[in-house]
Amino acid sequence: MRAKAPPQLLVDLSELVRHDARSGIQRVVRGMLQALLAAPPAGYAVRPVYDAGGYYAYAELGQDEQGQPRYAAAAAGHEQPLRAGAGDLLVAIDLSLDSVVRNRAVLASLRQHGVGLYFMVYDLLPVHQPGWFADGMGEAFTGWLHTVAELADGLICNARATADELMTWLEQHPPRRALPLHLGCAALGADLAATLPTSGIAAADAALLAQLAQRPTLLMVGTLEPRKMQGQALDALEMLWQQDTELNLVIVGKPGWRMAALERRLRQHAELGRRLFWLERASDELLLRLYRDSSALLAASRGEGYGLPLIEAAQHGLPVIARDLLVFREVAGAHAWYFTAADGTELAAALRAWLALFQAGQAPASAGMPRLDWAASTAQLLDCVLGQRWYRRAPVKLP
Repeated sequence: MRAKAPPQLLVDLSELVRHDARSGIQRVVRGMLQALLAAPPAGYAVRPVYDAGGYYAYAELGQDEQGQPRYAAAAAGHEQPLRAGAGDLLVAIDLSLDSVVRNRAVLASLRQHGVGLYFMVYDLLPVHQPGWFADGMGEAFTGWLHTVAELADGLICNARATADELMTWLEQHPPRRALPLHLGCAALGADLAATLPTSGIAAADAALLAQLAQRPTLLMVGTLEPRKMQGQALDALEMLWQQDTELNLVIVGKPGWRMAALERRLRQHAELGRRLFWLERASDELLLRLYRDSSALLAASRGEGYGLPLIEAAQHGLPVIARDLLVFREVAGAHAWYFTAADGTELAAALRAWLALFQAGQAPASAGMPRLDWAASTAQLLDCVLGQRWYRRAPVKLP
C-alpha cells in the first residue's frame, strides 16, 4: 500500500508571480518562502500556489539568468490546478487583494473541505488613509479585509500595534462567521541577502559611494508615496543646506503614486548629484553598501505597518532617526532617535539636534535592536498556524 501523501502547506504567491515589485512585502514573501523551502515544517510538503484566474494552481519553481530561484505561472495550457483537502493549510504571505476577493467562493469551498486559511495583514493604512494611496486602493483593501475576516481561520500581523489596530477595526466591523477568528503576530526578518537580492554595482555607483563619504549621509528607503514624507525631508535638508550644514540626502525608491510634483522637484533640483541623490533602481547589493556606509537611516514616514528598513539598518549598525510612531517604538525601542515634525522647519530642527548628538558620539546606537532572520520570523508564523498560539481572539457575529 502506498504511503499517504503528507499534508500540504500551500503558500499563496499570486502577486509575486504576477509582478515582483521588489517592495517590502515582496522581500517578506521571498524571505519566508526560502525559509519554508529550506526547512519545511515536520510532516508537511511546502507547495507555492497562485491565482490562475478563477482557481488556484501550483507555481513553477525555476531559476533566473543569475541562477536565483524564480516563481512563475505555468505556461498557458500547462497549469496544474490545486488539489487540496482536509489537513492542508493555505497561508497567504503575499498581499493579493483582487485575487482573494475574486476567488472568495473557491476559498470558502477549500475551508468547507477542511483546508485551514491564514492571511498576513501588514497594516490598515489604506482603510484609514485612502488618500495616501492610488485611486481605488482604499476600497479594494477594505473589500479584501472583509473577505479574509469572514473566511480565515487566523490573521497574522507583523506587529502587535498592527494586531491591536486590526482588533479595533474588527470590533467595529465584526465578521459574520460561526467559528472564532484568531489574531497572531510574527515579527519580520531582516536578512536582505537571503531574499534573492539583485546584484551589481556599476562604476557610477562606486563613484557615488566615494562621493557620499565626503560628508554625513542620511538614507531614506522606500517607494515615493505620500506617507513616506520624502518631500518634508527635502524641505528640511534645503534649510540645512542654506545654513551650510554639510549633509547628504540619499533617497532609494522607485516613483509611486500621487508624487508627480516631488518627482519633478527631485529631477530638477540644483543639489541633485551634489548633496542630493535619488536612486530609482538601486540593486540590493548597492542598498547593502548604502546601509553600511551611510551615517543614519531617516525613517520619516507618517504611517507604517512595521518599518523593515529600521531592522535592515540595525543589522548593519546604521543609526536610526525615526518619526515617533507606535510601531517604530515597538520595533526599535531605545535603539533609535525619535522626532515629531509637522513641517520641514521642525524636521530641520530635529535633524540639527541629532547631528549634534552624532558628532558628540552620543546618538543612540542601533546595533542592540532586536531582530530576526527569516528562519526565526517564519518560525513565529508557524507558531500561530501550526502551534495555534495566538495573540488575541476577534469578536464575530453569528451568520
